[in-house]
Amino acid sequence: MGTTQLETVPEPKYWHLKTVLSEALDSDFAVGEVLPNERDLAARFGVARATLRQALEQLELEGRLQRRRGVGTTVAPPRMGVAVGSGEHVWPGAAGDAWQPVDCTETLPAAAVARLLDTEPDETVHTVRRTRVSRGQPVAAELLYVPAASVPDLPAIDAPAGPARARAVLRELQRLGLEGQDRAVELGSARADDARELDRLPGAPVLVVTTRYFTEDGTAAVSVATYRADTCRLTFGDSGDLEISHHEQERRAS
Repeated sequence: MGTTQLETVPEPKYWHLKTVLSEALDSDFAVGEVLPNERDLAARFGVARATLRQALEQLELEGRLQRRRGVGTTVAPPRMGVAVGSGEHVWPGAAGDAWQPVDCTETLPAAAVARLLDTEPDETVHTVRRTRVSRGQPVAAELLYVPAASVPDLPAIDAPAGPARARAVLRELQRLGLEGQDRAVELGSARADDARELDRLPGAPVLVVTTRYFTEDGTAAVSVATYRADTCRLTFGDSGDLEISHHEQERRAS
């Protein structure tokens, strides 16, 4: 094969600087240390401040740096490992679940979620919102979609929403016989709601993990969990199985 057009494009100057800066962060700076100001850094590495700024922004996206208001740019701690599954199939809310229920409302799911649930386009479902915190830092936000047919005996509690309603939906799911689950992982951008939950700007890179929970009757629930891509390293438990389908453009982990 011949040389592609991309192979002839030189590496951007800021990208080379990012590599040099990354090595410097490992050797010359400690976690939490504040970096020198942009003028001093640009002089140290012999580059224009615009080039330096591009490199710093890329390192921030990759989770190597953190910009803290009133403090400056600091060296970020290593990415934290966040387990998103185990060899054992369990319902959300089971013992040992690290998620905290925040709210539950009846909403109309997005078309893609409705297809996964095999519900009618105009059918509302119970939508449980949960968050996950690690080391005191918000790392993930989840929307768990549960059709009414999956929890027909959901108790009629006074509050139609809130954490109590969320816990009630999760308890009802525990009564079902879980046959299996599958996961798809993809890169995405934080929506406004997710950004507020995760203390990020809208559009920030995130990892989106979509999980389907199956009973003998079909899909009983769908979880869409959004993880901070700058701080999280997802792990998949004991099995570690990862299936990549090039034909369907789906990536699944189970």
